[in-house]
Amino acid sequence: MKRVLYVDDEPDIREIAEMALELDPEFEVRVCASGSEALTIAQEWSPEIILLDVMMPGIDGPTTLGMLRANPCTYAIPVVFITARVQAGETAKLSALGAAGVLTKPFDPMKLAAGVREFLP
Repeated sequence: MKRVLYVDDEPDIREIAEMALELDPEFEVRVCASGSEALTIAQEWSPEIILLDVMMPGIDGPTTLGMLRANPCTYAIPVVFITARVQAGETAKLSALGAAGVLTKPFDPMKLAAGVREFLP
């Protein structure tokens, strides 16, 4: 089983993402609503990949990524940003922060799991 953590402050998007990812029988999925929650779950649960919303209240996605990278327990977990801002400049900035990749919102629920698989180690 591949553990996938999906982080998004929007409850509807979290629910759709969770259902979409669970269509893949190889995925064990957890969701959370904030960067701070993600930091705790990532350290305790050790997901194989984290899907992280860029714009969230409190700790945003880029800050959360920095904190994950600063922790020896979560340093190596691939993080894929989920964002509606997909201009080339934005994508390049997010990749420069150390993201494994960027997936666009809104995403196609039927293709989300396949998109995530492309970034799994």
